[in-house]
Parts: sequence; C-alpha cells; structure tokens
Amino acid sequence: MNYSQMMKISLLLVLVSTVLFAQDDKKTQIIKTLDDWHAAAGTADFDTYFELMTSDAVFIGTDATENWQRDEFMSFSKPYFDKGKAWNFTAVERNIYIDDTADIAWFDELLDTQMKICRGSGVLKKEDGEWKVAHYVLSIAVPNDLVDKLVELKTEKDDALLKEVKTN
Repeated sequence: MNYSQMMKISLLLVLVSTVLFAQDDKKTQIIKTLDDWHAAAGTADFDTYFELMTSDAVFIGTDATENWQRDEFMSFSKPYFDKGKAWNFTAVERNIYIDDTADIAWFDELLDTQMKICRGSGVLKKEDGEWKVAHYVLSIAVPNDLVDKLVELKTEKDDALLKEVKTN
C-alpha cells in the first residue's frame, strides 16, 4: 500500500468517526431532553416540562379521549403540577432514530410508571438548536394473555365512545 492509499484510508476513517460521533452526540442530547422532560413531571416543574415541548406539541394519553394540543394539555395538567404531584415516568429502554437533516427524531421507550409498564413514543424537533418534544403517545403495556380480560373490562365504555364518535 502506498502513501496516497494510506492517506485516503485515514481520511475515510476520520470522516466515518466524525459522522458516528455526531450521531451519538445528537442521541445524547435527545436522551437528555427526554429524561429532563420526564423528570420535570416527576418533580412537578410545570415551566420546565412545557418549555421542553414545541408550541404546537400534541400529547396522546392512555384514555381514548386524550388527544391534547399543548395549550389544552397545559390547562388540564396545571392542577396536578400545582399540587406538587404530576406523574413519574422513568425510561428503562429507549430507541432513537434521527432523520438525515438531523432536525427531526422519533423514538420509542419502555417506561416504569405508577401505572406499571407503559410504552411511550414520539417525535422531537430541533428548534433554535434545542431538541423539543413535538408529539408524544403514551400507552399502557398489556400482556397478550390479559387482553381478553382487559377488553371485557372496557367494552361498555368503548362501545359508548365509539357510538358517540361515529355519530359526530
């Protein structure tokens, strides 16, 4: 191998390392944003919690009626935060994906919560150099062997809601 080939290989290794490091750095920033966001709810820090969301953020809760635009979610959540007790979610597993522009990321996470194991998923957008939650979906994880029992428990309410939604 000649000097020119060695230099090309070295340059290629430097470029690959730089790209991989940049990707890891972005993921580290996203992890911090999500961890800080969950921690703010756990400590009932209303301002920090909502500052970590975009102004047009959406929060989808576990109840079929919970499709909150940010301002509505703020109004709904304020009394819980004011009492010093919002919710406490801790990620125990998380997968993060970043688009080619590095301005949009999506993720899924397994959570330890007061509702036991839940799943969160969502989208983050980079705004003014900071990652913010733009869309979040929370769901209660139900073991497959318990689904029939759960369906039985919720059938009456679900049927009523479906009837209402279908007539609107």
